[in-house]
Amino acid sequence: MGNLPPQEPPNFLETKASLNARKIRFEINHIELPIGIKGTFGMIRHPGASLAVPITNDGQIVILRQYRFAVARRILEFPAGTLEEGEDPLGSMKRELAEEAGYEANQWDFLGEMLPCPGYSDEVINLFLARNLKRLDTQPLGDEDEDLEVLHMKMDELNNALASGKEALDGKSITALYRARQFLNI
Repeated sequence: MGNLPPQEPPNFLETKASLNARKIRFEINHIELPIGIKGTFGMIRHPGASLAVPITNDGQIVILRQYRFAVARRILEFPAGTLEEGEDPLGSMKRELAEEAGYEANQWDFLGEMLPCPGYSDEVINLFLARNLKRLDTQPLGDEDEDLEVLHMKMDELNNALASGKEALDGKSITALYRARQFLNI
């Protein structure tokens, strides 16, 4: 979907171990890199994801405060989700925006791809700007294990919350916010 440089896949010689977990698979592979060096590398396989920066018609940014067990705290994140099998990135994002934030968008702009951890994961996150929002009649539910709160903030409020250090924003959301601001020239 994006304009990233072409891939130069390594030569996979042997998968030494594999462990499936929810939404991801960890592999230990013996590979030959494009420069000819052979070695054993751990890698997380991920089906891909989508994320949207939703902005209401009056300039409010829709953002989530979500509990993340790995860091044992609540952080700010934009609505996002893992691609389900056979699902395209925009379709996934439309579903996630409705489920997590309770909105649908009538205008979608692609902001590019983000590679969150290319040193050990093949995950690609597709970034979108969602505008011309309509609040749905149903309450956002998220997944069964998601503990989230839907917030509405002006850009200045979000910037101040982040600058104060009282709120944390994850890397994918920082990248998406940066790209959305470039796209909108704000």
